[in-house]
Amino acid sequence: MILIQGKGVSRGVVKGPLYFYQRTDRQIVQRVCEDLEAEKARLADAQQRSIEQLGVLAEKCREEAGDEAAVLFETHAMFVEDDDYVECIMDMLDSEQCNAEYAVQQAGEQFAAMFAAMDDAYMRARSADIRDVTTRIINNLLGIVEGGIDSDVPVILAADDLAPSETLQLDKSKILGFALQGGSGNGHTAILARTMGIPAICGMGDALKPELEGRTAYIDGETGRVILDPDNLTLQTLREKFEKQEQLKALMQTMRGQEDVTLDGRHINVYCNIGSPEDVAAVQANDGQGIGLFRSEFLYLASSDYPTEDEQFEAYKTVAAAMNGKRVIIRTLDIGADKNVGYFDLKKEENPALGVRAIRICLNRPEVFRTQLRALYRASAFGKVAIMFPMITSVWEVKECRRACEAVMKELKAEGIPFNPETEIGIMVETPASVFVAEDLAKLVDFFSVGTNDLTQYTLACDRQCNDLGKFFDPHHPAVLRALKMTADAAHKAGIWVGICGELGADLSLLPTFLAMGIDELSVSPASVLPLRAEIRKSIAQLCTLEALEC
Repeated sequence: MILIQGKGVSRGVVKGPLYFYQRTDRQIVQRVCEDLEAEKARLADAQQRSIEQLGVLAEKCREEAGDEAAVLFETHAMFVEDDDYVECIMDMLDSEQCNAEYAVQQAGEQFAAMFAAMDDAYMRARSADIRDVTTRIINNLLGIVEGGIDSDVPVILAADDLAPSETLQLDKSKILGFALQGGSGNGHTAILARTMGIPAICGMGDALKPELEGRTAYIDGETGRVILDPDNLTLQTLREKFEKQEQLKALMQTMRGQEDVTLDGRHINVYCNIGSPEDVAAVQANDGQGIGLFRSEFLYLASSDYPTEDEQFEAYKTVAAAMNGKRVIIRTLDIGADKNVGYFDLKKEENPALGVRAIRICLNRPEVFRTQLRALYRASAFGKVAIMFPMITSVWEVKECRRACEAVMKELKAEGIPFNPETEIGIMVETPASVFVAEDLAKLVDFFSVGTNDLTQYTLACDRQCNDLGKFFDPHHPAVLRALKMTADAAHKAGIWVGICGELGADLSLLPTFLAMGIDELSVSPASVLPLRAEIRKSIAQLCTLEALEC
């Protein structure tokens, strides 16, 4: 028996083949090719595969989000065969006698630049579409695996760690669970695993060896163990855990359609955290009553250039419409620290967690902020959208954000573009500074949402990405819980609601404390909704105490 110990970051037991994430160097160099007909044949094959892939994506998108959302992929498939685009590639091949991937790259850059320079906003937006199509054709020429997984069966995905941009591009239908050499419980892979409701383990180090590729393994997200060739006793234990896991899933389904209300009538909203429009399916499958945190940075992380207003609008609109009148809280751009986007050209910082990130980037780059706000307000006409600003520490920051919102609404009104002028505005409480001035901040917004991951990090001076801190990173620390209580008191004093959108919101052991504090909303991973609802429905709010706040 081989046993590899790590740290469990998403519960559950699963069995499957180990598969190590494939990274491929996409660097393209120009080569002189004597056999141009062979290059043209390679190109034709790559184009055909691109069209087939886009067709599959269009059908999948149509099933999950409707015809309108599928149009994007159908348009991309048409552009693969666009006469002018193909002619430009062929001219490059003939004139330069070069390799096909270089010709496609050069043609793509020319067309993207041409569209980006157009006056019409719609045509400018097509620049990003051209880049996506070009990248897809190049990937097929180079044999780069879409989503990093070249397997016909679902796998346990192993890796050193995965960057946010990599997790966004994964083919999630092929993932049974995650096993990481590095990573952390607050990393993006762990968050993705909890969103998907699948087991995940991080921090296994070099014991998770690439030569284990293809071996059948069991992962236990509760104990943090990866097990190969289990002995009879271990195998029996794993089977029993799996059976109980399936029984619990069946039991949780009885919670679907039930109210989130305690035995003594206290209502609390149970919402979901998501990272992209495709996560809405998980929200609906788990009966989430709204979206308490939509991480808009996925658009920036998944793009090779600044996403346009129209691209953002389509994504926000898709989610708002799919939620059919339920509240959708969209957090504005939150990059920096552990989330890096190359084209932002952020300076290297000694301590990026304390540097230029989140709302600081938006206020320093008003055009980037304006583009996102325009997309958000346009989407507000298609559902119950709320806007939330991250990493707020001062009153002046909120006032600047509100001024930016007012300016955008004025523009849209003048242009005759519909939007909801009553769109809720909220902030994330993530720092001791925002806790201490919460009473002043509450007068300027419609709601608070506490990001407990960062609040714990900044309150305890513990890097949330560092596994070595172990017991020192303690979200149950009385200082963190007292900060939550202060925030809730300030919100209710001002007559606004307060929620929690950090990982702590799904901690069932703290539910009585949250009820005693008067927390109005808990936003959790979709897989945590039904277990949380079951716990709420057997609680008595009036008997809950603040005992956990004591040292």
